[in-house]
Amino acid sequence: MKQSYPGIDPNITEWKGQEITDFQEELLIKVNAHISEKWFYNHIKSQNKSLPRIDILNLLSKYVGYANWDDFIFQNRDKVASRKSITKGNRYFVLVPLLLIGVMVILFFLFKMLSTQQYHFSFYDAHTREAIISDQVEIKLLSEDESPINYFSDTAGNFFLKTDQSEVKMVVNAPYYKSDTIIRILKKFEREQKIGLHANDYALIIHYFSRMNVDDWQKRRTYLGKIIDDGAMIYQVLNDINAPGMELYNKEEFIDKLTMPTGSLKHIEILDTKFKNDKIMVLRFRINQKK
Repeated sequence: MKQSYPGIDPNITEWKGQEITDFQEELLIKVNAHISEKWFYNHIKSQNKSLPRIDILNLLSKYVGYANWDDFIFQNRDKVASRKSITKGNRYFVLVPLLLIGVMVILFFLFKMLSTQQYHFSFYDAHTREAIISDQVEIKLLSEDESPINYFSDTAGNFFLKTDQSEVKMVVNAPYYKSDTIIRILKKFEREQKIGLHANDYALIIHYFSRMNVDDWQKRRTYLGKIIDDGAMIYQVLNDINAPGMELYNKEEFIDKLTMPTGSLKHIEILDTKFKNDKIMVLRFRINQKK
């Protein structure tokens, strides 16, 4: 057809109207045979994979230069076998890599599931060896190329972490204890992790002074003056939910309030301290009304 009609669409399934008519005339002229337009649509333009009748196959074979359908099959058997082999090879070429990728994905998720373990962290006083029972233990989990993630212990002072990592790095903060950076190598069969924290002696002293009844106020003031830096920034965090805020004290103001007989800073709860040259430089506290 390309020899007789050079401009015809090379894809026979796209033929319609005049192109089908030209094909019918070609067959009539070349092999004195005819096919109907209905036949063309049923066999060429449909998904029907069954072969046409043998008489149609014979006339089509004659049109393309063979004696009949058997002659076409005989002379093209090597090409057909080769094409089938290539098709089969292509199938394996596609299916085998897909199968391998699927197996690798399944194995990866199985490995993740099996390697992910839950670890139990608890905290204790490094001096007294007593457990720290508080829900105010803050755990800042550090990861490479990621921002820190903050957690708090439960009411029993426990922290649970699910991870598939072999090492964990965290910064632990707790009231009346020094901040510490903890690095632990995790082992699948040692899921209980106990971490010792060192007491913040200055914070404990301030807490103790706020509660004790001492007649020698001047002695208490002198001691506080030694452990608090002259330029210290001291913040009281207000508990009012409707009007949250802070009150700022300098060193003298804080010592005055802490040593007044009225006990205006009783039940003080130290939230955070920072030091400079072994003196308190920053102090945050609140008054716990529930105590």
